[in-house]
Amino acid sequence: MASIEKEVYDDSKSHSPSPPSDVETGTVTAPESTTDDGDEALNFLKNQHDVGELTLEEEKKLVRRIDWMIMPLMWSCYCLQYLDKTLVNYAAVMGIYDDAHITTDQFSNLALFFYVSYLVLEFPHGYGMQKLPTAKYLGTMVTLWGLITALTCVCKNYGALVTTRVLLGCFESAVAPSLILITAMWYKKNEQPPRVGIWYLGTGTGTIIGSLISYGFQHYYSPTFTSWQIMFLVIGIITMAMGITVIFLLPDNPMSSRLTPQQKVWAIERLRENQTGIENRHFKPRQVLECFRDPQTWMLSLITISSNVPNGAVSSYQATLIKGFGFDSKTTALLQLPSGCVSIISILIATYLAGRYSQRGLNVITLLIPGILGGCLMAFLPASNKAGKLIGNYLTNCIGASLPLLYSWVAANYAGHTKKVTMNAILLMSFCLGNIIGPLTFRKKDAPDFVPAKIAIIVTCAFAGCMTVALRAYYVWENKRRDAVVEADHAGDTAFLDLTDRENKKFRYRL
Repeated sequence: MASIEKEVYDDSKSHSPSPPSDVETGTVTAPESTTDDGDEALNFLKNQHDVGELTLEEEKKLVRRIDWMIMPLMWSCYCLQYLDKTLVNYAAVMGIYDDAHITTDQFSNLALFFYVSYLVLEFPHGYGMQKLPTAKYLGTMVTLWGLITALTCVCKNYGALVTTRVLLGCFESAVAPSLILITAMWYKKNEQPPRVGIWYLGTGTGTIIGSLISYGFQHYYSPTFTSWQIMFLVIGIITMAMGITVIFLLPDNPMSSRLTPQQKVWAIERLRENQTGIENRHFKPRQVLECFRDPQTWMLSLITISSNVPNGAVSSYQATLIKGFGFDSKTTALLQLPSGCVSIISILIATYLAGRYSQRGLNVITLLIPGILGGCLMAFLPASNKAGKLIGNYLTNCIGASLPLLYSWVAANYAGHTKKVTMNAILLMSFCLGNIIGPLTFRKKDAPDFVPAKIAIIVTCAFAGCMTVALRAYYVWENKRRDAVVEADHAGDTAFLDLTDRENKKFRYRL
């Protein structure tokens, strides 16, 4: 039976000991810290009384309540985020080329502009998420991008489409880092991969929903309001409604949630073992610098960039690829349904195994192998083998399932609130770079087979796999190095002093 006993705080004494000044973490030394500089959770706990033990049964009930309180909202946000940004993919076979008078190269640029604005806004969003209530910030961004999605229905030229794609990227860039932060402040490290997987299922379900919506709206005909326009309007309105719901229903943190006072204490206490804290609104430049100096930052960045080159290509050009195999527009919409199913299955299996066996890296590598095989099938099978090429297209959807594992890797292996939000921004900027490069591999002169783009999928997946092996080896080495150091006996409040992973001798990296 797991038990977590709430410490009884004495207001006549210091509520948290300062960390030792001689913590050995390579070149980093832990700074002096106080409760005022510590985590918001510590400030909450020092005003609470003894609430008794948290039994295994009570913990299961608590986690179930947390799941039902936040997971449906998080999944809805990510599903709508993926759906809204890929609606243009469905519009490509619904007449947007002719209605907006755009060329293939201009269509490619729409994806480019989206991810450039997405990239540029990551650091401002990271700062905003730290200084403002995270859930309220997320809900506001969801409402705003829903408005932009709805307004896309009136775009009838290239300039208007560029404007909406840029604004969409600005607002949507807040969703993933917000959800990573929220996941880290509610769940233990072994619980995080499955929960990230649940809200990341929005990609697979978004693909299925988008395919069905596209197929349905293609049966709508009007000389004034086309099928792709009504599609953007309806989905935009639904997204705005969800944004408002998030503002009112999604808690900003455990301390301000709808849990009972006893459950709030338990929700915080059970996360001591994470050694990553919950929330701190003091921006600390030293943690930003540490994040940029940390070797894991750049290895994670390279893995994310390379694995998202095929993701960007497939998400933007999947309809174009399938139609290029010789299918009509309506059939193309329906043939994208299995892509969503492949994505859902691979996400569920990979994130479950990562949480069950604490092996994120091995699961990332396992997901990249089908991506390589899929790229080979699309690139090298003869044009007459439509079934084989279609299967190859479906297999590439396994690649995207590596992203929630990377999200959960960051949530588990970065401590210090400012360092976490900084790394979240870097991770999403890397995601953007991959998605910018991906569509650019589809050149007009390579149509309709786009063989160089398919070869790029193979190469980038192989590189991502090699970098994942290197990162995992680094974590193994660093953990062994820390185990060899004789540790001082730290008090339990170390977890809530807003120390970074390199400052805290107790911290061990998850593989």
